[in-house]
Amino acid sequence: MLLTILAAASLTNVFPAIDRHERYSFGGSNALAAQIRQGAPADVFASADTALPRQLYRAHLVEKPVVFTHNALTLIVPRSNPAHIHRVADLRRGGVKLVVAAPGVPVGDYTRTVLRRMRQSGVLRNVVSEESDVRDVLAKVALGEADAGFVYRTDARTVRAKVRMLALPRSAQPRVSYAVAVVRGSSHAAAARRWVHRLLGKAAQAKLRTAGFLPRR
Repeated sequence: MLLTILAAASLTNVFPAIDRHERYSFGGSNALAAQIRQGAPADVFASADTALPRQLYRAHLVEKPVVFTHNALTLIVPRSNPAHIHRVADLRRGGVKLVVAAPGVPVGDYTRTVLRRMRQSGVLRNVVSEESDVRDVLAKVALGEADAGFVYRTDARTVRAKVRMLALPRSAQPRVSYAVAVVRGSSHAAAARRWVHRLLGKAAQAKLRTAGFLPRR
């Protein structure tokens, strides 16, 4: 028996490292939540935020969510940095091609929180593409199709040979919390609960930290 686990795109590398025996579907957390609302078969939902699982819980579509890890945002540029971006304010310059995730996608909402806290929302005028998940943002910057993008630090770590990370001020960082929940329509609810329990255990948490995720608090 394989569990079907719908998980945020930023978990693409680490979840199979934790448990390679399940069936995973990775994507934007908002799109995955929409699939659950539409009745798509699934056993577990792991989101890059807490808002979407809470909404599904209130709609009686998942069991009570629990936070299982945290993350942080970073600004990335191609390794060659052709636009000479060294800080967020540089994104205001004319001709800069910025790529971000769309509103409603957790990383897209976190990005806009960072810019609002830094009073740099004006850089959004240089957005050339709004993507459906963090891995699409990462790919466009890594391939040199954009001058900069905002992603999770864990995603940037997966292509360190292709991108540079530019740190964001601690005061601008949003609280990036990941929540997991068993889907109420699951045909394997007991096994799904056991999987969530293992995700909260020491071995899985150690693998999350190795991948750059932040400790559960």
